[in-house]
Amino acid sequence: MSRSVDAAAEIAPGRGALAAIRRGAGLARAVLAPSPPAMAGAALLAIHVGLAVFGPALAPYQYAQFNILHTLEAPSREFLAGTDQYGRDQLSRVMWGARSTLLLATASTLLGVSLGVLVGMLGAFYRGLVDEILMRVVDALMALPALLLAMLLLTTVGANPVYVALGIAVVFMPRSARVVRGVALSLAVSEFIDAARARGEGGLYIIFCEMLPNAWAPIIVEVTIRFAYAILLATSLGFLGLGAQPPAPDWGLMINEALPFLAQAPWLAILPAAAISTAVVGANLLGDALREALALGRVGEAP
Repeated sequence: MSRSVDAAAEIAPGRGALAAIRRGAGLARAVLAPSPPAMAGAALLAIHVGLAVFGPALAPYQYAQFNILHTLEAPSREFLAGTDQYGRDQLSRVMWGARSTLLLATASTLLGVSLGVLVGMLGAFYRGLVDEILMRVVDALMALPALLLAMLLLTTVGANPVYVALGIAVVFMPRSARVVRGVALSLAVSEFIDAARARGEGGLYIIFCEMLPNAWAPIIVEVTIRFAYAILLATSLGFLGLGAQPPAPDWGLMINEALPFLAQAPWLAILPAAAISTAVVGANLLGDALREALALGRVGEAP
């Protein structure tokens, strides 16, 4: 039986949530305390999460509110980040867009990594023909560039937020499956897996109750890395017109709409580009810190 399952069995039901909070706090200390870049990344992500939660309430204007008398106006006291060709306040649109961008990136990341975990675990546990078939499908999907594969899927089914999330998830699945399979192969030959087989446990029970709890650390690292790529991919699709559609306050779409006016109004692209870059940098810094903490063993020592 895995150590994580044994520990969970020893915790009383009323103390389970408290134990999870303490373990999460210990993990945060192990990752953030020794690494100033990780703290910077966490701070950047916290700002974006705050915008996603409170941005629409704090924004001075509605994201689609036209001000015909103030088109392409430079940053001023009334419009802190300037206005676009329709007189819409850029700061408000970026603040509104944080929610849709982060929700889309989160949903697509969780779905893609979850599919990758399932495929990787199944291939590593059953091996043989099952592993061969799954990995050949994974190789075929990885042969296509991520953006090209997402574009191919979306041009087939249409530009819709749900389809965008599904398309990004399909792009992420093979890459996550490779990572998880590498971890699961070492777990599949462990003694506690042999003990579970000797007890007569089924394959799915062993995968989800024995192997998965012992692979959570690299999976969390994979989630943070894929989250950064999801933001880039989602905004890239928006820029190409395959993601959110006007008048949605999508950051990539805002940069696309600013292209004809860059010489006259360069501020139109600066703020959404800064929002994309800071979100991606924050996720990457946090992911690198998690990977380093895992390599040094600090994550496993978190109380």
